[in-house]
Amino acid sequence: MTPTLILAVHGTREPRGVEVARWLAAQVGAHCPAPVRLAFADVCSPDVGEVAATIEGPIVVVPAFLAAGYHVRVDIPAQLERVGRGDAQLTAALGRDERLLSVAARRLAAAGWRSGDPVVLAAAGSSDPSANAEVAEAAQGLAELVGAPVRVGYIATGEPTVAQQVRAARAEGYQRVGVASWLLAPGLFHQRLAEVGADAVAAPLCPDAEIAAAVVARFEATALALQD
Repeated sequence: MTPTLILAVHGTREPRGVEVARWLAAQVGAHCPAPVRLAFADVCSPDVGEVAATIEGPIVVVPAFLAAGYHVRVDIPAQLERVGRGDAQLTAALGRDERLLSVAARRLAAAGWRSGDPVVLAAAGSSDPSANAEVAEAAQGLAELVGAPVRVGYIATGEPTVAQQVRAARAEGYQRVGVASWLLAPGLFHQRLAEVGADAVAAPLCPDAEIAAAVVARFEATALALQD
């Protein structure tokens, strides 16, 4: 039996963020050979457990998160356990997919970043050191892609903040600083980036077809493993 794909996203009170989540689910559904259901890990409903409780047969949950922080490691598994669907397969978060780095680089260039300018990779931040380590890996990958130094700055949790990293780059003598968005959707976190003093602030990664492709690839790899 083909598993059902549950696309697990971080909820938001920002209508544009919810719209992007629904867009992503629709795009995944258009390219995935399986039923696709949208669920939220926080803030919005239905949550992952509520959706899983309505599904018969195997389930693959793809967390549309850029790092495997608390929501991915704790909240989503707990929601599945709550409804007796601990058998569902949870894939890795999306942040380790090279496609996302390519999107981040394109968004940065579209915002007016100039080759050679330093970049701050703006991430929400997490109390989980392993999640922040994944963001650091993404920054290294983006630096290789754009050929410029990339440092990590946090928006909500942790330091250094994005604004601190922008000031640090200027203190080193750089005239222009770009901010790459390590956020999937618009919302409060991205709005805060307008105030960090950067010369170019990239848009969130979604909507972009490459993000949907990354979700489908996560699902297909796990679904294939289930069939072996």
